[in-house]
Amino acid sequence: MAWELDADRPIYAQLVERIQREIVSGKYQPGEKLPSVRDLAAVAAVNPNTMQKAFAELERSGLIMTQRTSGRTVTENTELISNTREKLAAGHMRNFIDNMQELGYDTGEIRELLAKMQS
Repeated sequence: MAWELDADRPIYAQLVERIQREIVSGKYQPGEKLPSVRDLAAVAAVNPNTMQKAFAELERSGLIMTQRTSGRTVTENTELISNTREKLAAGHMRNFIDNMQELGYDTGEIRELLAKMQS
């Protein structure tokens, strides 16, 4: 099934975010080989060149590495994976808080709602 992608944002950036989530959530383990660009592009229903651009961005960030003869693998740097997870979570939290404030909630009310949800 094709990945759901938003037409309002660059596709490669969404691919980067999706693969980052899959790495930090454990779908792809540290040191694990990733599917090929073509295979993953087929799954996502995107052009392989777009997937290649996403992979290049993930390589720049250090989350994946190219092994000359065996394709790409997830970094074994668990601290980098953990830091990436925290950055992604912080971004989602920032979006959540922004959305709640647009609805008229202040910080205290947001905390109260979160506390209610946890109980």
